[in-house]
Parts: sequence; C-alpha cells; structure tokens
Amino acid sequence: MQIQGLAAIVTGGASGLGAATARKLAAMGAKVTLFDLNAEVGEGVAQEIGGLFQSVNVTDEASVNAGLDAAQAAHGVARILVNCAGVAPAIKAVGREFVPHPMESFRKAVEINLVGSFLVASRFAARLQQAEALGEERGVIVNTASVAAFDGQIGQVAYAASKGGVVGMTLPLAREFAQSLIRVVTIAPGIFWTPMLAGLPQAAQDSLGQQVPHPSRLGRPEEYAMLVESIVINPMLNGETIRLDGAIRMAPR
Repeated sequence: MQIQGLAAIVTGGASGLGAATARKLAAMGAKVTLFDLNAEVGEGVAQEIGGLFQSVNVTDEASVNAGLDAAQAAHGVARILVNCAGVAPAIKAVGREFVPHPMESFRKAVEINLVGSFLVASRFAARLQQAEALGEERGVIVNTASVAAFDGQIGQVAYAASKGGVVGMTLPLAREFAQSLIRVVTIAPGIFWTPMLAGLPQAAQDSLGQQVPHPSRLGRPEEYAMLVESIVINPMLNGETIRLDGAIRMAPR
C-alpha cells in the first residue's frame, strides 16, 4: 500500500515514537492526525508536519470517537493507524515494607496500553471496513508492544502484562480483519530513547544502550518509524509481532 495521499492516525503522536512516526508518514505524503493529551506539544508537531492534532484520551470511547470524527472530516477515512500511546510504570508486585502494587497504577497501565490500543483499533477498523478497498487491501493497523512482553523485568509487572496483551491480540485481530482486507502488525521495541528516558543522566542512558548487543546504543524513534513505513508498504506483513531491539534479551533487573 502506497502512503502518498492516505489519511493516517498516530496515537501518542506528540512525542517519542509517535512523533517520529507522524513525521515519517507526513514526509511520505500522508495526511496525519495526531491523538494525544499533550495539546501544547501535539499542536506544535501537527503544525510542523501540516497535520491535525486532536486531544484524545485513548481509554475513553467518546473521546476516541470524537477524534476519529474530526480526523475523517479533515482527511477522509483513515487507512493507517499506529498506536503509540502508552505508559511504563516501574513498581514491584510487593515493595518495601511488604506493600503490594497499587491497583490503580496497575489498572492504568492496562487501560492505556492494552484497552486503549484495542479501543482505537476496533473503532478505526469499523470505519475502514465501510470504505472501498485500494487494490488488495483497505488499510493497516500497527500496535506497539515491547520486549517487556517477553523479557519483563522485576518492577515491570504491569507494563509487561499490558504489552503481553497487545502481543496476544495481534493474531486474532489480523485473522478477523483479514476478511475486510485490513492487516494488523505489532512492533515490540527494545530500549529506545523516549521522553521517559530523557530524564535519566547521560551515564545511565549510555549504560542502558551498552546492554544492546548491536548496535550498542539506545534505539532511535526514527528507526521505529522506518519499520512502520516498511509494514505499511509490504502487504505480506500481517499477524506478526516484530522485535525491534538490536538482539537484546532483558535481564531480570
């Protein structure tokens, strides 16, 4: 599927992997709508790429539907969805003084990372299924998991569980949406430079990067965006989770 002229939606598009993806798709000629809650930064990225920003809470169905309505009114039916919105809490199941993991934090991770991805993907697909096919397909959904889905570390129980759910729904969604000519692929990034890592000292960032076999550095958001481009234009990529991690396998801690 060629990207030029297609409408695309990127959740979490104000920063990190989402912003890099929005820039890449726009550079390839897509009409991009960014979903995010950070209006100040999101508006800036949208203006930069000639796209549209919508303040959307991916865990709220009314908010998602309103965002999809606005995106469709501006750009037509979206053919590309990239779900990048997410959170990464670092809390042990049982912490100091035998205090268990706060359930509010656990639920939040699952709601944003897993439920939010499904909510946007399913509502996106419901609209796309009513559009005419472009050759042999209608469109593509790219979800974002993490290597934590496979190699979750101590303190990542909520994050790993939520991302494992994203991996788990990839094939069922791809099988269901195949009849509608919509592909579903998941990317599982390793250690990438994102705003969540930006607050760490440089020495800590370098230490994390050195854990990657090759190349021994943090992944760059632009490299995630390059894989999104490859997924969109290659029609045989479907129903799979692709690790983008420099061959890292995370240690227990």
